[in-house]
Amino acid sequence: MAEKKVNTEKKIVATAGIYSILRRPIISEKAAKLSESNAIAFEVAANATKEDVARAIEAIYNVKPTKVNIVVTKGKVKTFRGRSTGTQRTVKKAYVSLPADAKLDLSANI
Repeated sequence: MAEKKVNTEKKIVATAGIYSILRRPIISEKAAKLSESNAIAFEVAANATKEDVARAIEAIYNVKPTKVNIVVTKGKVKTFRGRSTGTQRTVKKAYVSLPADAKLDLSANI
């Protein structure tokens, strides 16, 4: 008897909550350098985990990331005209490594 192979992988469906995890792609010199090594940087929600980011990338762009690193950049205290002080916002960033054959179109699915 021939055995049937059962596909146990579930396709992740993009829901409204998935789109709120990835805020925006980060466009900077560091991000441009990362794109040469097939990686991309995103600003993510403050409560997002590595698993959430990986799931969102897979659902929105149909690419399974190989690695996700998360960095929290604390907001700096700034002085305005020598009088008042304020703080910049705290930003959570995700650096996502993609497979070598993957191409990510950032303008699609926004």
